[in-house]
Amino acid sequence: MSDIQQLTDLTTQVRRDIVRMVHKVNSGHPGGSLGCAEFLVCLYNKVMDIKLPFTMDGKEEDLFFLSNGHISPVFYSVLARRGFFPVSELNTFRVLNSRLQGHPTPHEGLEGIRIASGSLGQGLSVAIGAALAKKINGDKHLVYTLHGDGELQEGQIWEALMYAGANGVDNLIATVDYNQKQIDGPTDKVLSLGNLRAKFESFGWQVIDIEKGNDIVSILEGITQAKSYVGKGKPIGILLHTEMGNGVDFMMGTHAWHGKAPNDEQLEKALSENPETLGDY
Repeated sequence: MSDIQQLTDLTTQVRRDIVRMVHKVNSGHPGGSLGCAEFLVCLYNKVMDIKLPFTMDGKEEDLFFLSNGHISPVFYSVLARRGFFPVSELNTFRVLNSRLQGHPTPHEGLEGIRIASGSLGQGLSVAIGAALAKKINGDKHLVYTLHGDGELQEGQIWEALMYAGANGVDNLIATVDYNQKQIDGPTDKVLSLGNLRAKFESFGWQVIDIEKGNDIVSILEGITQAKSYVGKGKPIGILLHTEMGNGVDFMMGTHAWHGKAPNDEQLEKALSENPETLGDY
């Protein structure tokens, strides 16, 4: 079986995990989770050099920080399917006293989670600190982040962007989930982000677009291109053009499923579009 087929099968299973987790507790954020499934599957299963068992210090391995923590369903699924913790634990999503709460935290040593990311806008600052620490320690590994485009309406993001550019943090690759939708509607109507590429570049960043942000081959090619700029004096930004709710037809093309759980009938429809590939938890 080809790597692409394996990644495709894993993505399909992750989509099943997402909708089942959110449906069970009638709570969570399926839209952005589905939109980022291919990206995170590629990152954790093809791109990053990571160590298991998990250690908090992250020395001599690539690091990832999820800044838009509300898309925890996809993050938990990808981590579990990669072997950070048992896949069966996904059944405890958002259950009282579970380690898998709605926004990820390093609660009770939850493997794979290094920061709490419930409050938007903070992940880039943390990632810059981690990237600088790697430089100080002579660690050649990279730091990756993921952000929602609506999250870029937070002021702290722009302070961090300015700092990273001014200080040449060139072992950092920050990705924006550029689906142009947020909880209240299209980003252009809520608070327009303007020309993101031009803004990032004006802050001293190298920027690439992945136009097909839900296509595994395009994602891998785009990240390879991004990595070619590492060590050249600029932080790297990826504008990942995704579709919110990707893979579930009635969730696509709308912001309505940003934070809404499917009912029983909708769950069955979503699952029928994503046949079981690796086994449900």
